[in-house]
Amino acid sequence: MSSGIPDVLKEWEVLEKEFYTVQETHRLYMQKLDEVSKLQKRFSSSISQQKKSLKDISRSVQKCRKGLSEEEAKPLDDIRSQIRERQNIFYEMEAFLPKKNGLYLSLVLGSVNLNLLNKQSKTAYKDEYERFKLYVTVILLVLAFLCRFIVSYRFVDAVLNFLLVWFYCTLTLRESVLISNGSRIKGWWVAHHYISTFLSGVMLTWPEGKLYHMFRNQFLAYSMYQSFLQLLQYYYQSGCLYRLKALGERHNLDLTVEGFQSWMWRGLTFLLPFLFFGHFWQLFNGISLYLMSQLPECVEWQVSMCGHCFLVLFMGNFFTTLAVVRHKMHQKNQAKAKTQ
Repeated sequence: MSSGIPDVLKEWEVLEKEFYTVQETHRLYMQKLDEVSKLQKRFSSSISQQKKSLKDISRSVQKCRKGLSEEEAKPLDDIRSQIRERQNIFYEMEAFLPKKNGLYLSLVLGSVNLNLLNKQSKTAYKDEYERFKLYVTVILLVLAFLCRFIVSYRFVDAVLNFLLVWFYCTLTLRESVLISNGSRIKGWWVAHHYISTFLSGVMLTWPEGKLYHMFRNQFLAYSMYQSFLQLLQYYYQSGCLYRLKALGERHNLDLTVEGFQSWMWRGLTFLLPFLFFGHFWQLFNGISLYLMSQLPECVEWQVSMCGHCFLVLFMGNFFTTLAVVRHKMHQKNQAKAKTQ
């Protein structure tokens, strides 16, 4: 018998014992998964029942409050305040429960469960989303610079536009996953990426010609400015979010956005001139494309379609930012009035 056989047999015995341990761990793991699944169903049912009861009692409070003085209605107002607080608490709780995907995710990915079950996984996914956005924005800035000042080939322009389509399409998917996990991304900033995806797709299909070259340099300069603005916002917003989260004033899944939100009022108002300049550049692009569409040599449908997209982006970005500024100014004036 070979001298190495006893050693092999000994190693096999050790490996076999470890295998039985792995099997037992797997059995225990599957058992815990089953328990978690049952607990999720009970938990979800309890929250649904609580929310239904809160709606009922909210209607009762509303009816009882009619005709009461402020002093008499104070206990009812306290109940209403607690109802609002509990609704926010339930929202936080539901972020850790499986839920049906929205229409967009259902169409793209089907009914697969995309909910992450712990805070670490959610935060890691959010951080990975931010890194993805940062890295691709840098690539877009470099590529737009190359197209504007170094190379002038339609193929390279097409690569830039294809990258923009892929970038915005990927952002919409990742943002939908983050929303299903409890991120509170404002509606317009999500819609903004859908419109940008469509706009980039139309730019990709625009055939080379006189009108394309008339608008090309303006679009590339705009793309460079947008990338620069996104990098500027990422740098300052991420720092501001970090401080606010440390103070417990922001949600862990709040994201940097290509716009202005209420939490940016303290410390980031200096970004407003850069933002408004970008918004009016979108308006300028829309007007330029509209004037081009009136030229007798204009036969491409992409001209008017891109013009409409830029005008929609301008109106959405401008009026959303304006509404946030107006709301914060109103709050500031109210606070001053109370202190006087």
